[in-house]
Amino acid sequence: MERDVKENIYEKLSKKYGMSIEEAKANTQNMVQMAKEAGLDYQMDTLILTNTFDAHRLAVFAKKHGLMKEMTERILHAYFSESKHIGNHETLAELAEEVGLNREAVVHMLESDEMEKEVRADEQQANEYAISGVPFFLINKKYALNGAQPTEVFVQALEKVIAEDQS
Repeated sequence: MERDVKENIYEKLSKKYGMSIEEAKANTQNMVQMAKEAGLDYQMDTLILTNTFDAHRLAVFAKKHGLMKEMTERILHAYFSESKHIGNHETLAELAEEVGLNREAVVHMLESDEMEKEVRADEQQANEYAISGVPFFLINKKYALNGAQPTEVFVQALEKVIAEDQS
């Protein structure tokens, strides 16, 4: 995807899956409702679509500094709840600074090709597992859960994994 996307999420989903705008809006409501139940406030109407490659590079950079969880959570909150443009380098540098990363080091990394190989390797692994969307959960490298799922689905999957590991 390009960095500056003109369409909104509903238009993009409509084109991608051959559905109406109304169907696209209805399909996102399940995710919005599940997010709300988890205490999250997703703002799909104002979400800014973008290429997330640099955000992934930033997450890998943060991992090297022990802040991957914090960085990933901050990026996701900025994207889904604050409608920030997470393909924009200035936005990413601000978010990185908020979680404790050195702004200048982040700007330098984003202006270079640092972390590109690591993210491409992650993409390759995702292709090998046929991962085409998020969220995606892989348990013991053999059980996959795709999309936003109720807690019960995770519990059932984990119980199955535990039962099989004990036999």
